[in-house]
Amino acid sequence: MPAGHGKPGPYDAHVDDSFFDHVRNATEGFVGGITGVRHATAHSRGVKVWFAGATREHYEAQLIHDGNATKLEIGFHAEHPNGAQNDAVLKHLLSLEPTWRPDLGNEAETGSFIGRKGWTRISECWEPPTASSIDEAIEVAARLADYVNALEPLRRERPQTG
Repeated sequence: MPAGHGKPGPYDAHVDDSFFDHVRNATEGFVGGITGVRHATAHSRGVKVWFAGATREHYEAQLIHDGNATKLEIGFHAEHPNGAQNDAVLKHLLSLEPTWRPDLGNEAETGSFIGRKGWTRISECWEPPTASSIDEAIEVAARLADYVNALEPLRRERPQTG
């Protein structure tokens, strides 16, 4: 089950409490060129970044348990209560894949959210951090920023429906 959603899974990775604070701070610097009101929050298992009122469409670097092991997932999520709305967000971004794929590479996978039906994602999984080093935090922040910089301008192009 994903971090921060329901009961925590059997996480076998330990990250220092300040690790995701460092990721959040570094990400802020890497996405400074994206206009609009930006929000970012860090917690014990991850960091979440979103713009204006789009909390249901956001970027995360978070520890998850995929049923086999703990992973660090980095990428974009659409988590509207209505699965069709999440599918529409993903469909829109997939229609623009030639624009973002060169920046995100083949590591970025698209589809259903890991561990929850109805939500969608464009993300990748890494091994969890082995140390709570600032270098690792900056590496995670840089990759999270790749997702923000590649997808956020495109996400905003989607026509909004009531």
